Amino acid sequence: MANRGSGGFWGGLVLGAAIGAVTGLLLAPRTGRETRKILKKSADALPELVADLSTSVHLQADRLSATALANWEHTLARLKESIAAGQAASLREYESLTQSAKGSAETEADQPSEDL
Repeated sequence: MANRGSGGFWGGLVLGAAIGAVTGLLLAPRTGRETRKILKKSADALPELVADLSTSVHLQADRLSATALANWEHTLARLKESIAAGQAASLREYESLTQSAKGSAETEADQPSEDL
């Protein structure tokens, strides 16, 4: 979910920067020829800016993916440990109850039954 939102953010940032630059240039107190030269230079630099931004976003996505994978592996290991501990505790409790039941049965067998 965070990756979807960050892609929209970066796209909006690039679009906002481009619109802001064009608006600023059009409203600047320059001649039309100067403004067109500046716009052409900005337009020529835009693909490089987008490529740099794309590379940055890919690197960040790779880093986030690696972090998420590491966190998942850590969580999975903790879950496996917890399950194993739960199984061991359950087995100990079962054995304890089994021993208690055997002890109770032996005690009852040793006592004479009362006939009415």
